[in-house]
Amino acid sequence: MRRREFILLVGGSATGLPFAVVAQQSQQVRRVGMLVNGPEADELMMARVAAFKKKLHELGWTSENSRVDIRYGVDNDELREKAKELVELAPDVVLAMAPPSVISLRKLSRTVPVVFAAVTDPVGLGIVQDLAHPGGNTTGFLTAEFGFGAKWLELLKEISPNLRRVLVVTDLDNQSSAAQFAAIQSVSPSMGVDVHLLGLDDSAAIEHAIAELARSGNGGIIALRLSEVISRRQLIIRLAAQYRVPAIYPLRIFAADGGLIAYGPDTVDQFRQAASYVDRILKGEKPGDLPVQAPTKYELVINSKAAKAIGITVPPSLLAHTDDVIE
Repeated sequence: MRRREFILLVGGSATGLPFAVVAQQSQQVRRVGMLVNGPEADELMMARVAAFKKKLHELGWTSENSRVDIRYGVDNDELREKAKELVELAPDVVLAMAPPSVISLRKLSRTVPVVFAAVTDPVGLGIVQDLAHPGGNTTGFLTAEFGFGAKWLELLKEISPNLRRVLVVTDLDNQSSAAQFAAIQSVSPSMGVDVHLLGLDDSAAIEHAIAELARSGNGGIIALRLSEVISRRQLIIRLAAQYRVPAIYPLRIFAADGGLIAYGPDTVDQFRQAASYVDRILKGEKPGDLPVQAPTKYELVINSKAAKAIGITVPPSLLAHTDDVIE
């Protein structure tokens, strides 16, 4: 046997595996990061993560050729810390949930590709240059257009026709808050409704404001579509029920947790869509070339038990357009 043939034979059998298997095992494993601004045990967060991972698997990214590293942060300080951990892992792409997680990542790197799944105003926040041509290292999926806020007030007025005053629950430090509130404010005069902001800083102040709203009569609540509001949804839902104030919320999870009515995008579906962008980036496309997309699925959900508890009869006209009624 010639020396070259002997070396090849020994090299191929050293591991006891055929060359094809050795080559397969040496295939590059792609690394996907996921930065979630919310608690790991939260039902909505779990549903979003599961939908993203399932879609990635359907697209061919299994444990054999990819790894998903997930980090959770419940406030900006923790998000910055977790973002740093992810960037240090040198991921091929990172899925970021909402503005706080996207901004935390962008402060650390402008080269790691980032896909966001729930941002309302990426241009205004400086996350992308343009919706059609994002440029840079970031793209993703909008939560909804700003004009969406007008629909919340319209639905709240429909379920509570005598509505005269509305508290808009928000995080006053969130830059997306102003635009969402402006959309509500732009239609409120034509509906004969006064709208006022209510910040989330102080739980006691929130309760006092809602109690006062209930005493004055003909009041209602709109919860804005912000990560801070989502994380404190239990408090808002409890107080609205306690003081028998009709309230509308931005996502299905609020109605599932006992809120009266919810209207908004199917954000779990957006995480499935985000997986398709992650797939395309892993296959070589640049995030800056992928247009930012608006939601394609919206859902109206009514909790009939919550309606009965505060003495509201849901109009048949509204029920006719409802996607789901929670009994």
